[in-house]
Amino acid sequence: MTNRPSGDSPRFEGGPNLALKTPAHLHEPMVAFYRDILKLPVIAESPSPVFAFGTQKLWIDRVAGLSQRELWLEVRTADQREAADYLEACGVMRCDEVEALPEGFSGFWVAAPGGIVHLVCGADD
Repeated sequence: MTNRPSGDSPRFEGGPNLALKTPAHLHEPMVAFYRDILKLPVIAESPSPVFAFGTQKLWIDRVAGLSQRELWLEVRTADQREAADYLEACGVMRCDEVEALPEGFSGFWVAAPGGIVHLVCGADD
């Protein structure tokens, strides 16, 4: 990563979604842990189980070919174009190939140091 550009930067805040990507062989035990042991409320089932996790939503996604668990986070910003330019100037790598986003969705993926994937999206997405 390069140095942060001078001047104002876009404002970022944590979004309401956390995604726990799990290998196929760990998916059901992971779901059972949150559902049956912690007894978190299931708020959606399709396509992945979604649990109420305080003020956030915890998605447990089954990912074929994955060898270990990954935690993906959502950050929100008012101006995605400004955020994209700023992150690029800071040397933050885009990784849009990690997962296709829905048609018409204006967000994008970046990776923080250490490989933690973040969905950068607008406040209304």
